[in-house]
Amino acid sequence: MNLKSSYLRWGFSLSAQHIFLCLLVVLLLMIGVVPTAFSHGVAEGDALFIEQATGVQLIPYIYLGAKHMVTGYDHLLFLVAVIFFLYRMKEVSIYVTLFAVGHSITLLYGVLSETHVNPYIVDAIIGLSVVYKALDNLGAFRTWFGFQPNTKAAVLIFGFFHGFGLATKLQDFTLSEEGLIANILAFNVGVELGQILALGAILIVINFWRKTQSFSRQAFAANVILMFSGFTLVGYQLTGYLTIS
Repeated sequence: MNLKSSYLRWGFSLSAQHIFLCLLVVLLLMIGVVPTAFSHGVAEGDALFIEQATGVQLIPYIYLGAKHMVTGYDHLLFLVAVIFFLYRMKEVSIYVTLFAVGHSITLLYGVLSETHVNPYIVDAIIGLSVVYKALDNLGAFRTWFGFQPNTKAAVLIFGFFHGFGLATKLQDFTLSEEGLIANILAFNVGVELGQILALGAILIVINFWRKTQSFSRQAFAANVILMFSGFTLVGYQLTGYLTIS
């Protein structure tokens, strides 16, 4: 049975009331709260190293890239949403590759070309990517608008924004020009290694979960939680943009 399409048969339709309730809770959480806790940045020790490092530092930058990915809850939430209903490794590989290509291009371009974008806006769009994919998993677009957007194109496009999000973290620091290209390439390699490690862990958990009788009942709730998490990230980042920027 295709759980993604069976939601409609079971009467699980995501109504405007569900969206409104999620937004209402997010707005209540936002009142008087500064979103620093939701800004996925760089650890103090790692930041000190980046500021002081000179020359080619391949291994440290690979480590930093991998660490940033495996601890990046915004990237991981999107990754979970992307593979949630992918049962074949070929499909998983295609979607994850599109995501990797997208964020690799903009990570390298953003840092090396010194293209600066507002980190709050980019991180809000990253949160929106989680919302989008959760809604896609729930069959919301076909229910609301009568058509299915191109999921592969969406993953690639949102990958571009995830890459700019990664770039903004490095642009907070004064990077040494000596060995810059090699170090950024190493950081990107680390990001991909971290993604592979995270993906492996996610697949183990989700494949075990799929074998349980509760998966068919809990899948809908899990994607609603993903959607709510995305809305929360969007809300906090927009609050940061309005109050701090």
